[in-house]
Amino acid sequence: MESKRQQKYAKLIQKELGDIFQKESRHLVGKAMITITRVMMSPDLSVAKVYLSFLLADPQSTYELINEHKKEVRHHLAKRIGKSVRIIPELAFFPDESASYAQHMDKVISGLNIPPAPQEEEEEDD
Repeated sequence: MESKRQQKYAKLIQKELGDIFQKESRHLVGKAMITITRVMMSPDLSVAKVYLSFLLADPQSTYELINEHKKEVRHHLAKRIGKSVRIIPELAFFPDESASYAQHMDKVISGLNIPPAPQEEEEEDD
């Protein structure tokens, strides 16, 4: 379980990375919309695991492009939060598969053949 301090840093990084992808890294992502779904901090706050969700783009190629420009994204992050944190964390990006997993599970559940429950007769006691 994350400490309050880890959660505070995770929120800060999530907000700032969202702004970076929306404003400063347009040349990297183009028209793609990138959502930071979750950030998890290591206990020493030196590594941030960032989970990304993609819209209007090929997830795999966009993910690879972001991974190639990780240093540039970290540099933008350092400019924004450098005065308020001691260490700028290393960024580890991961694609967030929860939306596609949810769609898959909906498809599986809707495809199940579940027979209706048998009707129970109610007996009246007078």
